Amino acid sequence: MVFFRRLWLFGWNQALCCVFPVVLFAAMALTKMVELPYVHRYDLILLVAVATQAAMLLSKLETMDELKVITMFHLIGLGLELFKVHMGSWSYPGEAWSKVYGVPLYSGFMYASVASYICQAWRRFDLKFERWPNGRMTTALAVLIYANFFTHHAMPDIRWGLTACLPLLFARSTVRFTVDGRPYRMHVLVSFALVAFFIWLAENISTLLGAFQYPHQAERWSLVHWGKMSSWFLLVIISVIIVVQLKDLKRQIGEGKG
Repeated sequence: MVFFRRLWLFGWNQALCCVFPVVLFAAMALTKMVELPYVHRYDLILLVAVATQAAMLLSKLETMDELKVITMFHLIGLGLELFKVHMGSWSYPGEAWSKVYGVPLYSGFMYASVASYICQAWRRFDLKFERWPNGRMTTALAVLIYANFFTHHAMPDIRWGLTACLPLLFARSTVRFTVDGRPYRMHVLVSFALVAFFIWLAENISTLLGAFQYPHQAERWSLVHWGKMSSWFLLVIISVIIVVQLKDLKRQIGEGKG
């Protein structure tokens, strides 16, 4: 009975962590099936995303600090979207008033939804990273990963070299999470890979719903290439590194005031 109770609590808390991503996917699905007059689909998804964030903040499902992190990820993701769409990596074929250089503003919320999940999971599962690498090294890694998303269009792609460094950098790093008062541990790279896999699944659902499309999906929908998981894996690492650094910075500021 204890096992099933903890399994239920784990699943329930995971569901709460996914509130924002689920609402975003629901908006994509509904706007594909139902068209509202005078309102473009991408604009409606943006309105739903903003309203959901406001509702989560007002209902205390989300804290102001978490909203700040999510806003940061929205801007980081939007910058990447502007560049990638310009380079033809993918496109947003629908019309929208909220499009900037071919990129609808709601697209940043797809990255923000990853940050929302991480922030929610951090609080609900009392995440603690043990034997985390040196902050300067992880920050340098995050900068190199993010820069490579841009530079690989003109320079050699170093993602596999960066990936090869991960087992060395995070060799002894684990994440501890708590369910029903009992702590569990998992190697951080395993946790990153699991999150990346589910984001890849979500990406397939997004393209199926027409939220955006890759060039090979222009004629008819097909599965997003498995290779995209490597990009999501690295993006998850960037996301966690940023959150860890921000949490550490907040702690240091708090100790300084004390």
